Amino acid sequence: MKGKLGEQRRSGQDRRKAERRSGTERRSGVDRRKAERDTPDRRKGERRVAERRSGKDRRKSQNSEESKVDAPRFEDQVEGRNAVLELLESGKDINKIFVAKGEKHGSINQILAISKEKRIIVVEKDRRQLQEMAQTDNFQGVIAIVPPFEYSEISDILEEAKGKHEDPFILILDGIEDPHNLGSIIRTAETAGVHGIIIPKRRAVAVNSTVNKVSCGAVEHMKIARVTNISDAIEELKKAGLWICGTDVQTDKYYYNQDLTGPLAIVIGNEANGISDKVKKNCDFLVKIPMKGKVESLNAAVSTGIIVYEAVKQRK
Repeated sequence: MKGKLGEQRRSGQDRRKAERRSGTERRSGVDRRKAERDTPDRRKGERRVAERRSGKDRRKSQNSEESKVDAPRFEDQVEGRNAVLELLESGKDINKIFVAKGEKHGSINQILAISKEKRIIVVEKDRRQLQEMAQTDNFQGVIAIVPPFEYSEISDILEEAKGKHEDPFILILDGIEDPHNLGSIIRTAETAGVHGIIIPKRRAVAVNSTVNKVSCGAVEHMKIARVTNISDAIEELKKAGLWICGTDVQTDKYYYNQDLTGPLAIVIGNEANGISDKVKKNCDFLVKIPMKGKVESLNAAVSTGIIVYEAVKQRK
């Protein structure tokens, strides 16, 4: 009996030892596999995978940035039939004209004929492709690619007036931000015989495709100077003998009671804030438009038209 119990105990001890050895071997196998996974070659492979993923993300980011850079810039294109026709007739450089496939009617035929005569490259594209290029919704199936707009100097504007034997008549725009307003102002100025427009380089809209389209091509016939400092530009005009007329709702004098003849520059302010205090102080006199309604101010382009044409009437 004792012999059997001894054998059972030894058997149980042997079994527990065997289980412990088996557990140790299992843990050893896990550790070994873990170690194998963590070998230098394995780590190199993981690094290569990570680098490939990083490279893909980097290339994706680069492609995204490149697509932003390659997107058509406002300054480089003119859109719409009338604007492109005006551009063609102005004689200015045109790199290429894109026309939507199937557009062979109306003024498009005139554009094609003039382009052929002037040996300008015309490329037909699907309307969807042109729509992706367009910076305005109503591009009317035609886009002209041009060199960036060539700004003038203030001296060029003064020479323009001198060449026409007229008193200088200039617009100064102090911070116009809406391209539609700028386009409308340029169109009004061109029809009124304004010799040139001065705009600031900072915190104001530049001449772009929207401006060109809204102006109906008047941009191509107007000298526009882009200056660093409006106050310095005013001082230059004063030295050339011009009077500076500012617009301000707080002044007491109405525009039609002010003498607007002779060498003159009219300052039109920002859509929301009007002309800045510094520019206002540099003006020789201020005028306002009477307001009888509940709205406190007019659109900048409308205000420009009212005052500019009062000057035109007085200067006859």
